Amino acid sequence: MMIEITLNDRLGKKVRVKCNQDDTVGDLKKLVAAQTGTKWDRIVIKKWYTIYKNHITIRDYEISDGDNLELYYQ
Repeated sequence: MMIEITLNDRLGKKVRVKCNQDDTVGDLKKLVAAQTGTKWDRIVIKKWYTIYKNHITIRDYEISDGDNLELYYQ
């Protein structure tokens, strides 16, 4: 099932990404990288104080359609 996630980098840039719940966070980073032009391995995705790890799926983190996540760059 396709879901849409909004990522906000706190510098005025919002990125909307459509992905599957079975995708990993690494896959999500690659979709964000395609839109922002940043290398995917320099992207950090967080929610509050939780840094999401690349090998875990979006479903395992209970990220659902319409969720907002924080986008940081290393």
